[in-house]
Amino acid sequence: MRYFRSAVLSFAIAILSALATNAQAPASTSKADMKKLDFMIGKWKGGGWMEYSPGRRESFRGTETVESKLGGAVIQVEGLHYGKQATSDKEVVIHNALGILSYDEQAKLYHFHAWLANGRYTKAEVNLIDSGWQWGYRDPRGATVRFTIKLTEKGDWHEIGEVSTDGKTWRQFFEMNMQRVK
Repeated sequence: MRYFRSAVLSFAIAILSALATNAQAPASTSKADMKKLDFMIGKWKGGGWMEYSPGRRESFRGTETVESKLGGAVIQVEGLHYGKQATSDKEVVIHNALGILSYDEQAKLYHFHAWLANGRYTKAEVNLIDSGWQWGYRDPRGATVRFTIKLTEKGDWHEIGEVSTDGKTWRQFFEMNMQRVK
């Protein structure tokens, strides 16, 4: 009986080791596709504006930290931005987000999973565009929201956010300009 248990345990360990080894095998294609987004990696600092309702723009400043993780398999984007409260000059956190960019080798698609500090989450497809990328989602009211991130000729991060109720007419509600500091 002792021999049987030992043999079963050895067999289970061998199977689990083989599965773990296969699960960790490098996906060179997806890492090569992720390298197309390496231009974002770094620490960025700057600011911009957000329009909460037509005619009500609020300025903000902050940082975006973009890091390659898991040996280049994913890119982590963390944003922390501050703005003044509407009722005082006190600055507060107005945007705190974490995003993970990845490439699905089977579907041949980039994905962006994004979480806000308030618990909201979205999963979006990413499209690579000239000098950048674009991602978006449908909001709970049925409008489509999209963000376009590009590097300028100077190498700065320029991002705009737009919303559309019909998918044809877009209204800009957000703009951000960041400079690489590291």
